[in-house]
Amino acid sequence: MGPFMSPFNNLLCMLLGISFTVWFTLLLVFIIVPAIFGLSFGIRSLYMKMLLKVFKWATVRMERGAKEKNHLLYKPYSLNGIIAKEPTSLEEELKEIRRNGSSQDLDGSASLTTGPSPSSSEFEMSDTFYFCRRGIESIVDDEVTKRFTAEELDSWNLLTRSNYNFNHISTRLTVLWGLGVVIRYGFLLPLRLTLAITGVSLLVVFTTMIGFLPNGRVKNFLSEKVHLMCYRICVRALTAIITYHHSENKPKNGGICVANHTSPIDIIILASDGCYAMVGQIHGGLMGLIQKSMVKACPHIWFERSEVKDRHLVAKRLSDHVKDKSKLPILIFPEGTCINNTSVMMFKKGSFEIGSTVYPVAIKYDPRFGDAFWNSSKFGMVNYLLRMMSSWAIVCSVWYLPPMSRQEGEDAVQFANRVKAAIARQGGLVDLLWDGGLKRGKVKDTFKEEQQKLYSKILVGTQEDRSRS
Repeated sequence: MGPFMSPFNNLLCMLLGISFTVWFTLLLVFIIVPAIFGLSFGIRSLYMKMLLKVFKWATVRMERGAKEKNHLLYKPYSLNGIIAKEPTSLEEELKEIRRNGSSQDLDGSASLTTGPSPSSSEFEMSDTFYFCRRGIESIVDDEVTKRFTAEELDSWNLLTRSNYNFNHISTRLTVLWGLGVVIRYGFLLPLRLTLAITGVSLLVVFTTMIGFLPNGRVKNFLSEKVHLMCYRICVRALTAIITYHHSENKPKNGGICVANHTSPIDIIILASDGCYAMVGQIHGGLMGLIQKSMVKACPHIWFERSEVKDRHLVAKRLSDHVKDKSKLPILIFPEGTCINNTSVMMFKKGSFEIGSTVYPVAIKYDPRFGDAFWNSSKFGMVNYLLRMMSSWAIVCSVWYLPPMSRQEGEDAVQFANRVKAAIARQGGLVDLLWDGGLKRGKVKDTFKEEQQKLYSKILVGTQEDRSRS
């Protein structure tokens, strides 16, 4: 039986060898080489347009079937909130509550005595209704914690993770969904894993080799080219389709680039269009190996775990870096945590105290092709990357905003809020004053004290005005 099996084994080995050669040849010609020179054949754009047509057909089909079977496809409430609110001040709302209370008292009694005016400075029991109502609204429609969950789509993208009320609607739709699973996990996932391993391996090898070169223009030039090449390969490992706007405002050496933070891949998205000096904590394992190799070729700023909490040391390291105009701009995400692509939360003031030019960048992902938000309390890094690589694509827009500097008389907090407002406005995001650290921590006492101070100023302020008159 051996002689009969030998030709079969030889044929099998030959077919496997041919398949392996064809596979890597296609990768080299259509993905890796274009990534080195920053070129694109337009395949990803064509792929995106085709997906949009499929999504549109699937959504129409699903809505029609759901209407026939009385199925609920989408959550009844959107991320915009379930309570209609108008932006009013504490003083205006208290006046309105007191005015309503006074009018009801006058309607219910025939007394001619005049009660306190709606703008009276004395404490009234009706004031408590304002705080009770705001407390109940915060519980029912919390604008903070919902920023740490994935946003719900208005249409279905053939991913069960994007529609929590997905049900069997029609046979054709289920077959299409099954075909999508086969394509994503049988073809796209292996392709993307191959590209990711290739990009990371090349980054580690080449940056380590460049690290042996003496400091100078040649080393900086090679380091930038290697970083760009490897990040572009990693971008293709996510089938990322990125549109960059206003490239004339790209960060320059000696500056600080600040951006809103949705996902760990924000770094890859930005670094595939320009080189940055990264800032972060030193890790172990594979991440530590990558960090050690990267810092040999480029002056990244890595901190030990014990140094991260030392604000003065961190500020000094950052300040020394930006003073050297030959060094790459620093990339920082001042929110300190990932937000779900709908909002921008409070910027930490540390990076705005240095006094360097700040280059704001707004990043907005298109959730129709894949949810880029990393819910770190629910998914680990490996699980998250698997979800990214098994999505259809990562589509996003990046806006480079004009550089901003700290104005005269402006403190670091005000400067940070001004930059944050500009990023939120450009990216179409909600500008929130809340600290992203509330994802894992409790509300600080200072937030509670602010409301108390506002209320006390209304009482004390009106009393002073009254005494003067």
